[in-house]
Amino acid sequence: MDATEKKSVCSCDVLVIGGGPAGSTMAAILAEQGWHVEVLEKDRHPRFHIGESLLPHSLPMLKRLGVLSEVEKIGITKYGAEVVSHYHGRSRMLYFSRALDGSQPFAFEVKRAEFDEILLRNCIAKGAHVREGVRAKQVKLRPGQSTLVHAEDSQGQILTWEARFVVDASGRDTFLSGQVGGKHRNPHHSSAAIFGHFEGVKRLAGMDEGNISIVWFDHGWWWIIPFKDGTTSVGAVCWPYYISSRKVPLDQFLWETIALCPPVAERMKNAKLISQAYAAANYSYRRRTMSGDGYIMIGDAFAFIDPVFSSGVHLALNSAMLGAEVVDAHLRCAPEYAQLLRQFQRTVRRGINTYSWFIYHFTQPAFRALFMSRRSKFKIEEAVLSVLAGDAFGKSPIQIPIFLFKIAYYLVYLFNLKENWLAHRRRTQGIPSTLGDTSNAIV
Repeated sequence: MDATEKKSVCSCDVLVIGGGPAGSTMAAILAEQGWHVEVLEKDRHPRFHIGESLLPHSLPMLKRLGVLSEVEKIGITKYGAEVVSHYHGRSRMLYFSRALDGSQPFAFEVKRAEFDEILLRNCIAKGAHVREGVRAKQVKLRPGQSTLVHAEDSQGQILTWEARFVVDASGRDTFLSGQVGGKHRNPHHSSAAIFGHFEGVKRLAGMDEGNISIVWFDHGWWWIIPFKDGTTSVGAVCWPYYISSRKVPLDQFLWETIALCPPVAERMKNAKLISQAYAAANYSYRRRTMSGDGYIMIGDAFAFIDPVFSSGVHLALNSAMLGAEVVDAHLRCAPEYAQLLRQFQRTVRRGINTYSWFIYHFTQPAFRALFMSRRSKFKIEEAVLSVLAGDAFGKSPIQIPIFLFKIAYYLVYLFNLKENWLAHRRRTQGIPSTLGDTSNAIV
């Protein structure tokens, strides 16, 4: 850098790119430890985002951040998940309290605009410097030295930061992957979503009012997520061949898709769309590595998977918590840095792999048959509920029951081989390259 450049450069210990749940969590923990943390967030909060259903095992992390009471104020309590199959003519309610580890029997449904703002303001209160309306544009990695990141504010002014360590928490923007490469689309799973916020959606009764409903239909699956203010998030994650068939405006297409699923249509008969209809390309991807010399990737910046088990925020919080230990060790030149980095990568990958297997098979007839079955042996159902509750990182003895569940799945798949193979073909055919308005990603 020449003398002119140096005058315009802001130096910091940690530069976090992205102010969503992952970035805000990382920034809060590191600022609390006394590091000079800068956060670049391209949007201004509050802003709309999808991914509104939290998992029980996220609550201890929110408590650690000091925001649990605030989240409770904006959320409706979620004790479990209803799965609905018109193929079987019934539904099942799965309660988190029946998981192998029943210590976290509930979570919350939240509007992400409110939730994300709580986390962002919390990291500011802890001492992080947040720059909203500033988008990272270019990175210059200098092995063995500090990293330069060039950004642009809402007025078009170019700003530069020199950081000892960079955290990519840019979500589906995948900033660092876009700069240095390495991101690969998952060839085994592609989908896209259409969704909106509604009023007048019929709710479940009693203590189940706040539970998420997940509904299978011929072209994918639906979510129904109630909010505390009486409104509801409703959306369909559909396979490429169906999404590519759209010939009408998006809001009309959403209503037409609702009509194709009788259980959803019945709950929506008095509903009114109160937001715009949104669409989001939902292609799964992963980067081969999640760290390098002076940087780390957390949350969706490293990998993204389908939102069927509401895992996005949970994976973001968990990777940020673990990643903060790695960054702190690096800045302190601690001898345990390499070990913490390996542990971080192993744990994050284990969680992603656990959810990915369930997601890739979720819409198969064999999976529906097992989920709708009321017979469970060897604590298989309890182990599956543990995964649904967010215990996917090897902290409890779920491995053997989950292994037995997978064996049962493949046996049922083989027993109805033709039906399951045709369902697999329908899911993977006709992958489109674009999908209209894809500005709002699912997490």
